[in-house]
Amino acid sequence: MYSMNIIPIADLNNKELDIYARLSETQLLHYNEPKPGLFIAESPNVIRMAVAAGYEPVSLLVEEERLEKEAGPVINCIKEKIGEETADGLPVYIAKREILKELTGYALVRGLWGAFKRKLMQDIRTFCTDKDNLAILYNIVNPTNVGAITRSAAALGMDGMIATYDTVNPLSRRSARVSMGTVFQIPWTTAGRSEAESASLIATLKSLEYTTVAMALTHEARGIDDPLLKSHKRKAVILGTEGYGLPKEVIEASDYTVKIPMHHGVDSLNVAAASAVCFWELMRC
Repeated sequence: MYSMNIIPIADLNNKELDIYARLSETQLLHYNEPKPGLFIAESPNVIRMAVAAGYEPVSLLVEEERLEKEAGPVINCIKEKIGEETADGLPVYIAKREILKELTGYALVRGLWGAFKRKLMQDIRTFCTDKDNLAILYNIVNPTNVGAITRSAAALGMDGMIATYDTVNPLSRRSARVSMGTVFQIPWTTAGRSEAESASLIATLKSLEYTTVAMALTHEARGIDDPLLKSHKRKAVILGTEGYGLPKEVIEASDYTVKIPMHHGVDSLNVAAASAVCFWELMRC
């Protein structure tokens, strides 16, 4: 393990640590433009899953006290995936716990971070070629909800996800961590890199023969258990942002509007909880 490029760090002002300590998610996303940018994976499990999914590691940052226990299995996983000779050149920055306390979210990530190169996103038409059941994350801005929806979509059998322009990127630190690394197990892409491309997404999905199903509280909404919904082979379930839900134009453009029956005067579920109920019901045989 220690044949790798171990680099002790005395403080976080080291410029090599900018990507961990000072760059925002947006700056990381655009880090290598016009090439894909970077993302930061937190915790051993999430890092191992990123490696297994073929993402190229750039460096690791490790709490010194956890180098052997937490980082050892991760480093061995990297060596198995990319080869020992290549892995030996990977920078592994180590620092004392007191130094790393300055990092946002330190208490949650078990002393291990990994920086990775992003992959090119597939265009919508290519992405949809072999996928029948899609989750559409429409302008969902809470990274915790994005992560939870991702985990539900992967666990309950959805074939893939599409995130609109204003949705938090599924590879953001918190989203990936909340997803428990399932963001590396379920295929996903983005609806382009502009609001206009996101706005045309419903029309694009229909042209690809998807039945579009908007989750929304309207008088015309069907129950999520309506048998008619399951009769369609290709379905795209559209989930809206917290509080405001889906835009009116998206609801009107969709083939169906559906809702989950509520009790005890409760009007709705959190979008992450609602996604799990929806995916479970629609994917049941």
